[in-house]
Amino acid sequence: MTHVEFLFDFGSPNAYLSHKVIPGIEQRTGAKFEYVPILLGGIFKLTNNKPPMVQFEGIKNKLAYEQLEMRRFIARHRITQFQFNPFFPVNTLKIMRGAVAAKAEGVLGLYVDAVFHCMWEAPKKMDDPEVIRAALSESGLDAEKLMARSESHEIKEELMRSTSDAAERGVFGSPSFFVGSELYFGKDRLREVEDEIVRIGA
Repeated sequence: MTHVEFLFDFGSPNAYLSHKVIPGIEQRTGAKFEYVPILLGGIFKLTNNKPPMVQFEGIKNKLAYEQLEMRRFIARHRITQFQFNPFFPVNTLKIMRGAVAAKAEGVLGLYVDAVFHCMWEAPKKMDDPEVIRAALSESGLDAEKLMARSESHEIKEELMRSTSDAAERGVFGSPSFFVGSELYFGKDRLREVEDEIVRIGA
């Protein structure tokens, strides 16, 4: 079976929207996406990229069109719970380290659902340790254990390594996807991701 990866950072609303669409692709194709935490700020530094709000600042109509495309995507996939986070941009270092810790603890799926919910459905200031702790606890996760492990040298190194490896493989932003070795960037490429999965019989 071909390896399918979703490289994500919770700070990207488009990563959240992709997360909501991925289960349907898995159901239709039988593929299973591996969720790979990366640090978007690190990717930007490594690739000299910039966030869209900075990159497109001063370009008339560009951001307005990006917002239009987002609304179209939300409507097409019947995503009903999305809310823009009023604390955006959120420093995601702690929650991305937490994702690596959750993966090591075997609870990444629960963690991802909980944090995306608290970022883009019931928005919270998810760079405040106390807010993070409360959010994880309310979601039924062992917040103390995850937050303690996320501060370990092992977890910090793993997030740095996955981020640098992603840049080496051609990634420059989030969400990014790999079907085998083939890279796709952005939520709007999910149709092509699904097509490729079907084509190669994943």
